[in-house]
Amino acid sequence: MDAAPMDFRRLLLRLIRDLQERVRGGEITERGLARLTGVSQPHLHHVLNGERQLSIAMADRILHRLHVDLRDFMEPEERAR
Repeated sequence: MDAAPMDFRRLLLRLIRDLQERVRGGEITERGLARLTGVSQPHLHHVLNGERQLSIAMADRILHRLHVDLRDFMEPEERAR
């Protein structure tokens, strides 16, 4: 059976999970991430808690500011497709 096809929403969820881990691990604060990406801390908080959706524009700013590539959130077999 083939693995489920890759979709953009899954990558966004992985990005959010990574951001949650960075905040929990003390690598960055919600406030610091909000300042870095130009969004309000309350909005970012709601995104990280699943109460609001992460927009493509906001995801792009986060990826750019943290020097992260969206491909970093793909599994090796997903990259091979």
